[in-house]
Amino acid sequence: MSFPISIHLCSMKNIILSAIVLSLVSIGCTEKKQDTPINEINNGIMEKKDKEQIEKLLMIYKESLNTSDVSKAVNSYTADGVFMPSGAPTANGKKAIKRAYEFVFSQIQLNIEFFIEEIVIENDMAFAMTTSKGTTLVHATGDTVPEENRELFVFEKENNKWRIARYMFNKIK
Repeated sequence: MSFPISIHLCSMKNIILSAIVLSLVSIGCTEKKQDTPINEINNGIMEKKDKEQIEKLLMIYKESLNTSDVSKAVNSYTADGVFMPSGAPTANGKKAIKRAYEFVFSQIQLNIEFFIEEIVIENDMAFAMTTSKGTTLVHATGDTVPEENRELFVFEKENNKWRIARYMFNKIK
């Protein structure tokens, strides 16, 4: 008759051990939640949304370059944005940026892809380091040449939307 009792005792030990483990796990989870202030959780969610918005803006900007869409390129910038192209004058403000892109797109047709290396967000400012690779059709000659750049974007929230505040690039090769 001791056989059924030992099974019963063994089952009781398992139940007690399981209850202890579950209690410890739930205490650990509760403590972890209490250690994470709600504003840190909200900041993490907002930062993820901000990063997604910046990535989307970079894809819209890339599309504007590949389609020679001056309006879309200019609308990617803040009102006081600055475009600093390699080997060309700096364009300050949307009027100058518009003239710069009109000139660029009259000279070349880009076909590039952006590769995002890093995005850092701090409040309403952010920066991204990217590289781009593809081809450029030179309108004057009809030649298609390789295109490869590294870029630095500085973003600012304007009317609650991310826009390019500063953009600079140079050739990798």
